[in-house]
Amino acid sequence: MPFLRPTLKQLVQQGVQDITSAGIEGVGALLTNSVLGVINTVLSGMSWLHFSYLDWIAKQAVPWTASDEYLAAWGAMKGVYLKQANKAGGQVIFIARGNTTLPTGTLISRPDGLLYITTQDAVRNGDTLQAPVTAVNGGAAGNYALGASVSLASPVIGIESTGSVTQAITGGSDTETQEQFRTRVLDVFRATGSNGREQDYINWALAVSGVTRAWVARNGFGPGTVVLYIMLDNANADLNGFPIGRNGSASLETRYQQATGDQLRVANAIWDEQPVTALVIVCAPQPLTVNFTISDTGTANSEENRKAVYNALQAMFLRLSSPGGTLYPSDWNEAISTVTALPHFTVTAPSTSIIASTGTMPVLGTVTLQS
Repeated sequence: MPFLRPTLKQLVQQGVQDITSAGIEGVGALLTNSVLGVINTVLSGMSWLHFSYLDWIAKQAVPWTASDEYLAAWGAMKGVYLKQANKAGGQVIFIARGNTTLPTGTLISRPDGLLYITTQDAVRNGDTLQAPVTAVNGGAAGNYALGASVSLASPVIGIESTGSVTQAITGGSDTETQEQFRTRVLDVFRATGSNGREQDYINWALAVSGVTRAWVARNGFGPGTVVLYIMLDNANADLNGFPIGRNGSASLETRYQQATGDQLRVANAIWDEQPVTALVIVCAPQPLTVNFTISDTGTANSEENRKAVYNALQAMFLRLSSPGGTLYPSDWNEAISTVTALPHFTVTAPSTSIIASTGTMPVLGTVTLQS
């Protein structure tokens, strides 16, 4: 039976009852500002703080309610650590005259004030200078779209102060939330040990900063191979979460081509964890775009409702879609039904279940509402 922690009001009332029933001569009731009443209120408040502290201690004593550094300590016992924020990276271009250059370490600013820094000297191509940049601070806020405007944080003679993004700035991800971290910690505590099971590979991949979903295809490229599909839904949001890089294996793996980009980060991260005989190949799923046409919406056919339906379907795809998986009409009908502003509808496309082939994954395309 759970312990019912008393409220401050209950503690004060208990104190009053104890004082009035203790048989103290002349005390039949307590006045609001009496000495005994004030002492009772002070002691009740102190008792309530003690209960609060004990309640907090109890929560830190187990991983499923622990928080902050105590949750981190529980995770460290199993080799699970909080994923820190990743810095976004990409490329920018500026128009320049003469022999002016843009050296490594130059600060580049966004209209909202977020800063990037060049990581190499700019390469001249005619009248333009192109340079790779990295966000000064980590986080998904550092991601920036292709063609977006940037400017020099400090003017440089011979270079126009305004430039643009020539390679989308991606890869930035926020520090893992407490609940996301707790889920990974509890997954490891539930497991009986890391020995190369399917869930082990998924856990190893999810421990890499930016990775939000992962799947395993056993013997996907032949006997002895483990194909690991990954997605980075927040860090690569502009690309629908798909990894940026080439499919392949870890840097030290000699039996297969080396991966690049996001795939290489994951492959290298699990190299020391995986069984020595497994040939692990980290891959990006191939997108299978699914467009939706929804009719019989009547007066609910509006742009606002279309966006609501899109968001509901997107959440369904994130939850249920997988490489080589299947989505059923009941899945999207249930998702659309959560949009209360759409009392009736008929999904005319797709008309049958979405069955993805090996390595491909259904992703949401366009959503069209029709009256």
